[in-house]
Amino acid sequence: MQAIRVDYSPTINGVVQIPGSKNSSLALLAAACLSDETIILEGIPNIADFRVIREMGEEVGLKIKREITGDISIDPRFISATDFNPKKSSSFRTAYYFVGALLAKYGKVSVGYPGGDDFVSRPIDQHIKALEMLGATFTYYQDYYVVEAKELRGATIYFDTITSGATINAMLTAVRAKGETVLLNAARDPEVIDTAIFLNKLGANISGAGTDTIRITGVNHLKGGIHRVIPDRLIAGSFLIGAGVAGGSVTVTNVIPEHLGSCLTKLQEIGIEIEVKENAITAHSTGKLRASRIRTGMYPGFPTDLQQPMTTLLTQATGKSIIAEKIYPNRFKHVGQLRKMGADIRVRSGVAFVKGKSNLKGAIVTTSDIRAGISLILAGMVAEGTTFITGVDHIERGYEDVVEAFQSLGVYITKETIPYGANHQFFGEVQ
Repeated sequence: MQAIRVDYSPTINGVVQIPGSKNSSLALLAAACLSDETIILEGIPNIADFRVIREMGEEVGLKIKREITGDISIDPRFISATDFNPKKSSSFRTAYYFVGALLAKYGKVSVGYPGGDDFVSRPIDQHIKALEMLGATFTYYQDYYVVEAKELRGATIYFDTITSGATINAMLTAVRAKGETVLLNAARDPEVIDTAIFLNKLGANISGAGTDTIRITGVNHLKGGIHRVIPDRLIAGSFLIGAGVAGGSVTVTNVIPEHLGSCLTKLQEIGIEIEVKENAITAHSTGKLRASRIRTGMYPGFPTDLQQPMTTLLTQATGKSIIAEKIYPNRFKHVGQLRKMGADIRVRSGVAFVKGKSNLKGAIVTTSDIRAGISLILAGMVAEGTTFITGVDHIERGYEDVVEAFQSLGVYITKETIPYGANHQFFGEVQ
């Protein structure tokens, strides 16, 4: 099986250019299906989730091609079916965006249940509520569900909980619905704004994205266009956290600093010096890390996707830290793996209690989602000896080449093949 090997890397330095946002890219690729013409998307990362979407598209007549420039051309004019392969569409979470993007044009969409990161069940009740209010009906089967609508009509929808996915999906569905739709208690994430900006370029009528009230007036036609995806704020945050974990200085370029406000504030609170420029951020280690309290929340709160890398950072801080996971309370599978490496962490009722200054040691660990994988790579950088991280496919869902990126900072990291069921005895004692 494939594993990422990380050897002790006490200091890192360098510059990382941040790729396009994974979460925004997945929404934009689906949103392009609303158009009646060809779309060009710039900056879409060549990650595993993109490759699955391309395969799904090919099976229904959606033409998705990566040009020699790296840009993605999407031609939705030849879609001949909207029954997506249940297994493929269940391999990542956001296949549900294709429901919102295709329902108005085709009246019926079939897709597998949400999959992807294995850290908690992600309910789609707010998606269902919103689409039903717009005129859709749902039929559920063992491996997939079918959504149908003879006609979509605008509605006023209040989200019971703030959700980026449901906000985007409702927005996609409403773009070609008749009349006006109002989304209340909408998510304010940069990815929501990015999707709205893209759709407005094509001729949609969306206002208020970035606030808690979004208004969409339905249109009959969307033209073609060109759009560049926003940078991935979560990847940028992870590398900045890395400077604090290992020591040194890391600069991330091609970023929008405002998207990282809560992360940068916390890093400064913990003891990391932050230098912000127009489209670049540098994190300098001071060698002194202080304990902190983290409470995840929807944007502009502290991102749940940076909770796991931050957990690793706090294992190296002086004192006891508390991390309250308010978005996905069960998102602590990385804790058991960090404990294998010597971390002193207890979890109770969605809250992690982290005792700092842990002397981590290399181990064979496994990851169940993208961000947990990054937290283990960061841990491996300061662990004595060698760490092997299995579950590489989870990391590759969100990173085009995570090994090369960390190598550019001076991390001793490689991708290797190890036997199934490998243990410490196979490799010898980790030194």
